[in-house]
Amino acid sequence: MNVADITEHLSPPSDPIVMQLILVIFILFLTVVLGKGITLYTQRYLKDKIDQETLNLLLKAIYYGIIIFSITGFIFPILDIDTSGLLVAGGVLGIILGFASQSIVGNLIAGIFLMLERPIKIGDAVNINDNFGMVEDVNILSTIIRTFDGVYMRIPNQTVFTTNITNFVVNKGRRFEYSIGIRYSDDADKAARVIKELIDEQPFALVNPSPSVFVDTLGDSSVNLIVRVWAPATEWFDLRTKLLWLIKARLEANDIQIPFPQRRLWFPSDVKINDIKLSDVLNDGKSTNSPIDSEQTGNATEDITDKGNDRL
Repeated sequence: MNVADITEHLSPPSDPIVMQLILVIFILFLTVVLGKGITLYTQRYLKDKIDQETLNLLLKAIYYGIIIFSITGFIFPILDIDTSGLLVAGGVLGIILGFASQSIVGNLIAGIFLMLERPIKIGDAVNINDNFGMVEDVNILSTIIRTFDGVYMRIPNQTVFTTNITNFVVNKGRRFEYSIGIRYSDDADKAARVIKELIDEQPFALVNPSPSVFVDTLGDSSVNLIVRVWAPATEWFDLRTKLLWLIKARLEANDIQIPFPQRRLWFPSDVKINDIKLSDVLNDGKSTNSPIDSEQTGNATEDITDKGNDRL
């Protein structure tokens, strides 16, 4: 064997088919490596943001999408496979599928953005498009919430993504307030002090931000106080539902009453009152045929109060 024979054996094959196969194998290898790398990075980035089942579907879609793109974009041209027919057929099929699945594609894209942005997560109490409830699951196409009545509701992700979302628990604390009226004869400072002492006794009433109690308005029949309390988002509803009645009981224990609405009527001395009996007005407001002599009224005035007294 001479030098020419050795060189001929060591030289790369000149057959174009062999070269094409080597190049195809090399491209496939790079495509698989690239697909694995992208899916691993995506998995690390999204593993704490979406559930495992949805993540697996997304990773498979990315991986096989990269492979299909590599085959149609690089390998077919190397093998001299005419893809024009496939492109035309794929274009027509894509148009048909696009019209038939507009909402599905919209929900899919919205689901991906929801998983990336994460305005809601499983277990949150939310209001989505006037639907109140707890988030049970966030899928790739829809979001499942359980209403406070125990009804499960499926909302398309496109609706979730394009509507206003109110998340009631994303902030650790929530505030609620009451408007409480007391008599004009009661001490407003004492009432505020009694209410604040009661709030301080509640274990779930936050100290920071601190509660506030102050006179807000002077109403027709009462001095109106505003009570504002902060509580943990998880305990907000329970505290709000029980605290109001506790405030009422504590105020009454300190001789501070919540008044009924009242009206005062003045009768001038020159006005003749006929066919009205004062006792009936005080009791039921019903008129009788017994007249009241105007001379009996003189220059005095009568205070007429609606049903009830100034106490609860």
